[in-house]
This record gives sequence, C-alpha cells and structure tokens, in this order.
Amino acid sequence: MKFARMFFVAALIVGIGQVVRGHEGSGHSKEGQEQTKRDQLRIAAQKVCPMTGEKLGEHGRPIKVKVGKELIFLCCKGCLKEKINPQHWATIHANFAKAQRICPVMKKELPRNPKWTIVEGQIVYVCCPPCTKKIAANPKAYLHKIDELYSASLQQKF
Repeated sequence: MKFARMFFVAALIVGIGQVVRGHEGSGHSKEGQEQTKRDQLRIAAQKVCPMTGEKLGEHGRPIKVKVGKELIFLCCKGCLKEKINPQHWATIHANFAKAQRICPVMKKELPRNPKWTIVEGQIVYVCCPPCTKKIAANPKAYLHKIDELYSASLQQKF
C-alpha cells in the first residue's frame, strides 16, 4: 500500500497538466454559476497550494490545473513551473477528507483510511469500495452531495 501511494505521488510530482479553463466566463448560465460555486468550495476545502503550502488566495485568484485525473488549485501562475511537494499534497488530501467527513453514499463518518475515487476531476472519499460503483452510476448527484458536505463543514468553522 505504501508503495502504491509513493508511486502515485511520484507520478504527480513528474508534472502538472495543462491549466484548465473552466466555466469562468460571465457566470450567467446556471451551469457556470454552479461551477464557480463548486470551485469556491473546493478552494476553501483544499486550503493550500500543493507547491508552496501557502494559503490559496494569498497571491490572487487560484488557478485550476489538472494533475493526473484530479483537478486542483495552485496559488499562482508561478507555481505552474514548480513540482508538487508530497507533504503539501498529503495535506490537501487530508483537508478534502476532513471537509467531506461523511461517505456520500452510506451517510456515515469516513473511516480513518477511507477509500476514494475521482469523479469529474474531484476526489470523493467513501467508506468502502462498493460505494465507488454507486457513485459511478450517478456522479452528478454525488458531486452535489459532496458540495453540500463541504459547505456544511466550512460553515461550522465560522
């Protein structure tokens, strides 16, 4: 298991994919507004840049990038040239798991070492492998549940 994680982190360190140009246009469409809201929730849940470890937003609007199959945010354009720091990457994933805290399928607390899947670029933690199949069958509904979980978690901190 440790080898698999190290291999995954090493693959991520090799480089970052292209900058993703999402639905950041005028924001007039419902889909564009939802994407912006989802991005804001993910930025707040992610908290730090995978390169520098600095708080997202301290260097302007965070930049969405694709790393492997996962969409994440960087603090600035300068980080596009940097390599992912494995410690910051682990912190980001811990932040996402903490913000989600509940399996969106079974609606119970995540275990200490939750399983996960990537849905439309977003990591989704689950309590057990069968839950990933249920998420794959209806990804949009479960991403909406993740948004609700992130929102609830972030509201509790204020």
